[in-house]
Formats: sequence, C-alpha cells, structure tokens
Amino acid sequence: MPHIDESRTFHPVNFAVITVSDTRTTADDRSGDTLVDRATKAGHNVTARTIVTDDQPAIRAAVQELVAREDVDVILTTGGTGFTGRDVTPDAIEPLFTKRMDGFSTTFHTISFEVIGVSTLQSRATAGLIGDTFVFVLPGSPGACRDAWDNILVKQFDNRFRPCNFVEIFPRINER
Repeated sequence: MPHIDESRTFHPVNFAVITVSDTRTTADDRSGDTLVDRATKAGHNVTARTIVTDDQPAIRAAVQELVAREDVDVILTTGGTGFTGRDVTPDAIEPLFTKRMDGFSTTFHTISFEVIGVSTLQSRATAGLIGDTFVFVLPGSPGACRDAWDNILVKQFDNRFRPCNFVEIFPRINER
C-alpha cells in the first residue's frame, strides 16, 4: 500500500515554475502561485519563477535556461496545454525530452476525469526528462495545478513515499 515512511528524513527538492501566458502577470498568476505555495509548504525550494508568452522559442529558451542551472531539479510549467492556436507549450517542450513520462499524462487525466469529467480531454498535459531535470507541463488553471500537485507530484518528490519515488532515483538518472 502506498504510504509515507516517517522513519526517513525528508530531502527538499529544487523546483522552478514557468507560467506560459500572454495575459498573466506576477500579480494575477494564480496557477503559478498555487504551484509555488504547494511546493514550499511541502518543504521544497522554489529557486526560479518566470512568466513567458505563448511563443515556442520563448518557452523553449526559458526551459533550456532552467535545465542548465545547478539549482533546478524539477521544472513545472503551467499554461498553454489546450488546443487553441496559442496553446504551444507541449509543442515547444516535448522535442526537448530525452525520456518521456507517458504515465504522468495517463495518471493526470485519470485524476482530472474525477474532477471535471470528459473536459480533461482538452488538456495535453505531459512530462518527461530533459537531461537530468524532470519537466511537467501542466494546464493553466489553478485547479489543474492543485490536482497534479496534491495527487501526483507531492508524493513522487517526497523521498519518504513508498514504494518508490523520483527523489531516490536522482543519483541514477545519468547511469550508463
């Protein structure tokens, strides 16, 4: 049965948050706020936060800049996962993946279905590794960010979570 092993010492992870939007500012970025608040309340560090426009080169550049930083283990993007012409976040990021995490999308949509029903089909949420950095591409609603964090990310980025978690494989990601 999945559980938190309280006998283990918690190890914080370094997160970066990118909000993808043509209209949001730091003053009204509720989705970015949701991710930052949840990560910090869980005991993690948020070492970077930015807002970029719905533009593939801008999104890609922001992600690549954060991947190159030593103080970023995980990048969470929010916004641009839908089907309108300006929704290009997955298109910008997926070609950068060195490994895709298909199970994230499946799990996210299963959880989302319980909350919003078939409307979950309108999201192209995805995730993967770029080098040794985990990248999660989340929808732009605070609710979707909350659902992803509370039901998936908080557990997988807690080294005490059993039977397994991403934190314990960090040292082995680049094994050959």
